[in-house]
Amino acid sequence: MAKLIFSLAGEGRGHATRTRTIVEALQREHRIIVLAPGAAYQLLADAYFHSDRVAVCEIPGLQFRYRGERLDYLKSCCLALPFLWRMRDWTAKIEALLRKERPDLAITDFEPLLPRAAARCGVPYVSFDHQHFLLVNDLSGLPWHLRWKARLLAPSVGMFYRGQRRTIVSSFYQPPLKPHMRHVTQIGTLLRPEILRSRPVAGQHVLVYMRRFLRKNLLDALLHCGRPVKVYGLGVRPPLDGVVFCEVDERNFLHDLSQCFAVVSNAGNQLVGEAIYLKKPFLALPESGNFEQSINAHFVRESGAGDWIPFDRLDAEALLRFLDRVPEYRQQIRSEAVVGNAAAVDAILAELAAVQQTTARAPAYQAA
Repeated sequence: MAKLIFSLAGEGRGHATRTRTIVEALQREHRIIVLAPGAAYQLLADAYFHSDRVAVCEIPGLQFRYRGERLDYLKSCCLALPFLWRMRDWTAKIEALLRKERPDLAITDFEPLLPRAAARCGVPYVSFDHQHFLLVNDLSGLPWHLRWKARLLAPSVGMFYRGQRRTIVSSFYQPPLKPHMRHVTQIGTLLRPEILRSRPVAGQHVLVYMRRFLRKNLLDALLHCGRPVKVYGLGVRPPLDGVVFCEVDERNFLHDLSQCFAVVSNAGNQLVGEAIYLKKPFLALPESGNFEQSINAHFVRESGAGDWIPFDRLDAEALLRFLDRVPEYRQQIRSEAVVGNAAAVDAILAELAAVQQTTARAPAYQAA
């Protein structure tokens, strides 16, 4: 039995979902420590409160900031300064944890503290996220306005950490790798056991997931779409005609996702992959200013699984056009292509085996 330590970022539900899927697959044979910030910590701490194989610890984390309804990169950077100022202190605390627990392998999902602590302690680590597609993939097929932004932002991904043994990139799309890109494994979306066990049905309702805002033009379009609508992510509100606002509940959300007619949401990588697996056509509404979601939305259209539209151009007519094409989109979906669970576990276990062979011959854990 090996000991693994896993850290993750806390923005959105995708990181926590990826982590939980991996933990579920590995906890039967290994002990796991999870380091998580904010909402991700609460979700995972609740899930593993009674577990004797999984321990969840809270750490600080970076989060995006918004100006109104638009993602503000400058404000995000400015408000990250207190975190950066104390990064050395937080890293030292994780170093102490590593020397106490002596894990065999560290895994990080776009979280910067654990890799720095692992490097100081001589603990090998693996990168496992979606964001590294900016560094490893050939994105020359993107429209020019996305292509130049990708080149501009790619170096920021490398600033989070470097020196990992392997880079595992999880995504519902897999562009070709850049030439000479070594030690990279591309996998599909990590699907929770509840998704894999579900029996999807093409129901009548439209499922909407919005992380922060529900613009008036989207609400107006939903009220005139001619179908029942279930909205998640905004908490419970009084219903409006056929639009019902649902409380945050993972089990109910997954059930409604598997039974819906189509999905309308921001263009998060995780939810798009889950929808494609369940053969749910997807209308992507990328958050204003969110460059990663703009790329995801582009690949939703390229995959044939749905379409995208800028938030400010959405109206009832545009939504109805999408809904009219849902049967066509459903026929084009190849759900098996997005499943990355087995490949993810295989990649991690291969690295673990290689590390164990190496450390059997040489001690790890450097002195402070």
